[in-house]
Parts: sequence; structure tokens; C-alpha cells
Amino acid sequence: MPAPKNSIRRSLLVISTIVLSTVLTAPVALAAPSPSSKPSAGSSATADPSKRPSKSPSKKSKDSKGAKESKGSKGSKAAPPAKMSTVGGTRLGQAGTQVNLASGVPVLPKGLSARSWIVADAESGKVLAAHNAHWRLAPASTLKMLFADTLLPKWPSSTEHKVESSDLAGIGSGSSMVGIKEGETYTVHDLWLGVFLRSGNDAVRVLAAKNGGVESTVEEMNEHAEELQAFDTVVVSPDGYDAEGQVSSAYDLTLIARSGLQKKDFREYASTVRADFPGETKKNKKGKKVRDSFEIQNTNRLLSGDYDVPVYQGIAGVKNGNTTNAGATFTGVAEQDGRVLLVTVMNPEKKESNGVYKETAKLLDWGFKAAGKVDPVGELVPPRSAAQAGARPGAGASPGEAGGAGEGAPGVVGGKPVASAAAGGGAGGIGTALAVTGGVLVLLAGGAFLVNRRWPLPDLVRRRPRP
Repeated sequence: MPAPKNSIRRSLLVISTIVLSTVLTAPVALAAPSPSSKPSAGSSATADPSKRPSKSPSKKSKDSKGAKESKGSKGSKAAPPAKMSTVGGTRLGQAGTQVNLASGVPVLPKGLSARSWIVADAESGKVLAAHNAHWRLAPASTLKMLFADTLLPKWPSSTEHKVESSDLAGIGSGSSMVGIKEGETYTVHDLWLGVFLRSGNDAVRVLAAKNGGVESTVEEMNEHAEELQAFDTVVVSPDGYDAEGQVSSAYDLTLIARSGLQKKDFREYASTVRADFPGETKKNKKGKKVRDSFEIQNTNRLLSGDYDVPVYQGIAGVKNGNTTNAGATFTGVAEQDGRVLLVTVMNPEKKESNGVYKETAKLLDWGFKAAGKVDPVGELVPPRSAAQAGARPGAGASPGEAGGAGEGAPGVVGGKPVASAAAGGGAGGIGTALAVTGGVLVLLAGGAFLVNRRWPLPDLVRRRPRP
């Protein structure tokens, strides 16, 4: 059986890279596929992790700047910093709205009030438009996307865990809860439903305890953020509960969502509208112990709908959040006509009901109309390992399935309204970026840039259409 065309092309590109690099005297440098991974002149933010503040919450010097920005995000007069990260492109580090409007490109929607937002093609990584994309703000429960992307691969969904009182220690006042009870046994599948559907901080704490504790989980999350090149992100609390110094950005949350969506179980949990959750064990009238279940519904209103927000066509997740400090935050992914878009919206200033979903829907509408017409203002960079290995994520660089099951394993989610369908994609659109300057310097080689120009979302989960 002949080899797939994309595989042949990829092999030829990589072989040509290796042959070319061997005849040059200058060393070959690997580079992530970002047109502007280095900061612009005078920028204090950088893609170099050695120049970033420590993410360890145990260090007193931790991210004092991030803490100030996070606290200031509540005030109506808060403004983005003059200097922000330029990961993904120099324009993404500039304050204000960045978009290339030209003939045939629809104008941006009116009434946008979010402090920060971004619209990106989930597969190609092109950023179609952005507003203060790298502004470091409190993320609220959208940070649970990073929690899930970090921990989901660790246990098969059928793994059971009996909850101890220590598992539920330290949950913040007013936290969203799914209703986990001490002494009861839950499967990992149950716990992840609690995280994704109800944004349950109790479910996060139990999973963190199973992972060795909150401190070690926070450390792993920060390390994973570094791997994803989400350099604006500092984790202090794994559930996204307000904490001093805990920040992320619209750009980073979009990177994190894109990584999570490579994992089948992540996609399925994020797109589950409602499911049954185990209740508390009680004795019935006959004295026999019974354990009923109760229904939980996804708090993502573009997925479940609300009185003033219809279900968005093609929505497939991913995560919402809301705290006193962060305001409302949301990252959503949707597919229409074979195109998959990611939109992140952080802290709309208009305090209307479901405002974050309404602004997200407006940006998704604009993105689907503008895609293919508007020139991008930047791009979503791939994880470091993907760039270094020259492997296309989704084809093995991001295994991520629970228990190492892989992409072909049966789905683990039993939520009622979940359906699977292949997303438009393939490895088309792979670009070449091998450049030789003066005949002696290979700027981008090793195949890293060659195979990261498109990031298909395999088996994208979509909702079943309502009757």
C-alpha cells in the first residue's frame, strides 16, 4: 500500500533539511514556529523562560508584577501594561485591538467590552484578531483546562478513589462544588465530570490529592505551562480560585485549550452537556444501603444554553470561569463548515447576564466570516517538545489519553448528549521555513518548523443537534 502523500512530503522535507545542514559549517538551530518568539526592543516579557519570574508558589519573589496586574483587573480604570510578551508575534504584545482589516474582511463586532480576547484558527494556529492578548489577568476556573491537560493522562477512567477528609481540605469559601462526600468512592471518570461540567473545586482537590497533593500538582501545572510556552501563566491554586500572583492571559488559555483538545477524553468531557453523578450512600426503608445519582449540567452556556443565550452552532467546549477578582472568563471551541476556531474572552466590563458568552459568540461569528479573508496578526506556538521533535501533535506528540490508551481507545465519557465526528483537517498546509542566510546559516532546521504549520484536531467532539 503506497505511503500517504503527506508522509512522503514530510519525509522529503526532513531529509532535505538534514542533507542541507550537513554541508554547512554553522550549527543548526531549532526554533519554535513563531514569527516573533523574541521580544521587541524594550519589551520586558520574553519567550526565554530563564528570564521569567519563578512559578514556584513557595518562593517569596514569585511574580509580584503578575499579582499587581491581577488585583488591578477589577477596577474600571485598569489598563494593560505598556510592555507585554511577544510570543506568537510582535503585534500580540501590543496593547489594544490587533486586526488586519481590508477589503472583503468583515468589521469586528460592536459592543465588545472584554479586557482581553483572542480569535484563532485551532488547527493552523493563525491568530485572526486579538485585543490585549498577553495581558496577564486572573484566570478563574478556565485554569482548570491546564489542570486537566496536566493530569488527565495519569489514570484510567475506571480507577476508583475513596475520599478522605484531607482530600477536601483548603477549598476556598464560595467555591463551585459538584457535591463530593467524604467516605464515598468515586471513579476518576466521575471526578473529571465534576471538574468539567460543574467546575467543582472539590473534584479538583480530590484529584490533586490523588496526584500527591496540591503543592506537587501546582508544580506540575507550572512545568506543563512552560512546556506549552504559556509563559504568561503562573499557577498558585490548581482550581483557579483567586490567589495572589495567579495569572494567565487570553493567549495562554487558548494555547492550553488547544493542547487539551488533542486528548480524546478532554474533548469528550468538555463537550458533555449533562451526566449522572454519584450521590451519597444512604439506607432505604428496608435498611439496605443504596446510592442514587443526580444529574449535573455543564455550566458552559454556549453548550447547554440559557434563557438569554442560545446553544451556539458547532460548539464543542471548552471551559468557563468566574471569580470576584477575575470576573467572567471563557474559552470556547466551535466548528462550522470544516473550520475550527478557538476564542478566549477575559473579564467583560459590561456586567450583563451571560455577557462573556455573548461576546464569545459575537467573536466566533466574526471569525467564521473572516477566516480565509483576513491576514493573521500572529500565531499560536506549539509545545516545545513538538517543535524539538519535529512531530505533529495529534499524531503522537501529545498522547495524553488516560492510562496511555492512545487516540484509538474507546471513549471514556458516558455523558448523554455527546457525539463524535471527524474534524476537517489532515496535515495539509505544512509550510517550509528553512532559510539560508549568506549560504552559511540555517535559521530553522531539524524539521521542527516544517511539520508544525497545521495542528489537526482529531475526532473533534460535537454536540448532537437538538430535536
